[in-house]
Amino acid sequence: MTPARIAIAVFVALLAAGPLYLPPFYVTLVNYIGLYSLVALGLVLLTGIAGLTSFGQAAFVGVGAYATAVASVSFGLSPWLGLPVGLALTAAVAVILGGLTLRLSGHYLALGTIAWGISLSYVFGNVEGLGGFNGISNIPPLPLFGAAIQTAQDFYYLIWACVLLALAALVNLLNSRPGRAIRALRNAAMAESFGVNTAWLKLVVFVYAALLAGLAGWLHAHYLRFVNPGPFGVGYSIEYLFMVVVGGAAHVWGAIVGAGLITALKTWLQDILPKLFGSSGQFEVIVFGVLIILLLQHAGGGIMARVVRLFPPKRAAAIAPEAAPGLPRRAAPARGEAILEVDKAYKAFGGLVAVNGVSFEVRAGEIMGLIGPNGAGKSTMFNLITGALPLGGGEVRFRGERIDRLAARQIVRRGIARTFQHVQLRPTMTVLENAAIGATLRGRSGVAPATLRLDRAEERAILFEAARHLRRAGLGDHLYEAAGSLALGQQRIVEIARALAADPVLLLLDEPAAGLRYQEKQALAALLRALREEGMSILLVEHDMDFVMGLVDRLVVMDFGERIAGGAPEAVQADPRVIEAYLGAAS
Repeated sequence: MTPARIAIAVFVALLAAGPLYLPPFYVTLVNYIGLYSLVALGLVLLTGIAGLTSFGQAAFVGVGAYATAVASVSFGLSPWLGLPVGLALTAAVAVILGGLTLRLSGHYLALGTIAWGISLSYVFGNVEGLGGFNGISNIPPLPLFGAAIQTAQDFYYLIWACVLLALAALVNLLNSRPGRAIRALRNAAMAESFGVNTAWLKLVVFVYAALLAGLAGWLHAHYLRFVNPGPFGVGYSIEYLFMVVVGGAAHVWGAIVGAGLITALKTWLQDILPKLFGSSGQFEVIVFGVLIILLLQHAGGGIMARVVRLFPPKRAAAIAPEAAPGLPRRAAPARGEAILEVDKAYKAFGGLVAVNGVSFEVRAGEIMGLIGPNGAGKSTMFNLITGALPLGGGEVRFRGERIDRLAARQIVRRGIARTFQHVQLRPTMTVLENAAIGATLRGRSGVAPATLRLDRAEERAILFEAARHLRRAGLGDHLYEAAGSLALGQQRIVEIARALAADPVLLLLDEPAAGLRYQEKQALAALLRALREEGMSILLVEHDMDFVMGLVDRLVVMDFGERIAGGAPEAVQADPRVIEAYLGAAS
């Protein structure tokens, strides 16, 4: 058993024995920590991992609490029926608010969540049917087998069972195909290039986090048997975010650590400081703020980030199996078929023309080089082909279908995969997990099966496929290292393996040899030749002329956004226009 699992087992054992040895006050305190942990778990996913800052989670707690309160008090429904009612209403509100605010980004998104958080708190206080600012009282306890769950000790086990189940579900989700897509959301361009519908996935994550908050609201209502607008304002939302930041926003256990530390610290300060400074004033707020600032200064990334650095896990979360069923492969086109046709492509950025009427074609089973000096428009052409940029004029056809009006995620689905001029990996994810992002479209399991671990067969197949391409590319000894710890050249090889995991017909490589040593370049050339022999087409942008000339079948040369030459490498190398524009003036 690993040290991490031993620590978890000890934590669960201590938690289970809590009501047997803790005084009633601390049982109540731990209950509140559990309620706050549920909300914080949602924020770890939403803010810490997906990068979407929300100051409105307390409002979703309120939706869940008020929904079950009204259902049980006003309509006489069983409190257990209040749970699906509360979750359904929370999800509906989250879909509406998420659809409106997730179109924003950065501080605009944060301000948007503050706006609707304030609005919902005023709704709770001003709607007559919700009891106004006096709230709703006499909420019935939870019935269970003829008895009632109503004491702090009774609720202790229910609350923490929900927390542990939510934590396990979140861990399952993150270690899955949709989980890797969620972790890639901070790099939306890369995620879209491998088939992730980022707008939809952001909404899914937003609703998931809201549902955890709604569950906390349901527990809150029947635990206290009273709800009022006070605990559901923006101030509490900020506190939830504090918990996540202090505990470690990128770590699921950071939610519990942060909730425990902040809740206990506030309680102890409220008890100790009045004895030191007198009863007047809220000195705990000042001291609390100073302590939080000191903590953040000395534990950047949160407490769990420091713990992980001191005690790194012995085993990666995602392990490649020794064997697994193969993923479906797409049919290869007939060798020599023109699979990519670029016809008079045009793109301008204001008054700067980056690509001006460029035409060329790529055939099945060949390596074609796209070369030119810096600023010639090569990477822009890649972005036009892959849908990262809209075409300003002309057409791009792939296997006879016009694709220049499609989104990047639709283009990769048709069999075009790419690497990037500037490496775009998730540095904290392992090499294996980064490569597995490339196989996103080759799986079908969604968020619900992932949280319940019903996707394990598909997950093994995806990880096996990603590991196969990494080993083939020479990175078999680095599968479980953080991608950000590799040298730049190795990171470019990870990008190639990720693109291969998408099972492309056409592979677009943007400066793949940059940062590689001589022997590594030779190994890369051998890999590309082997892919060509298997029928794959490769379009290559590269500045290393020795590498290019010994590898490609044909060349297209660009300069100032225009095509100036094309043909066999020997002919292009001897072309006076190429010598003057790219290779240097003839002597």
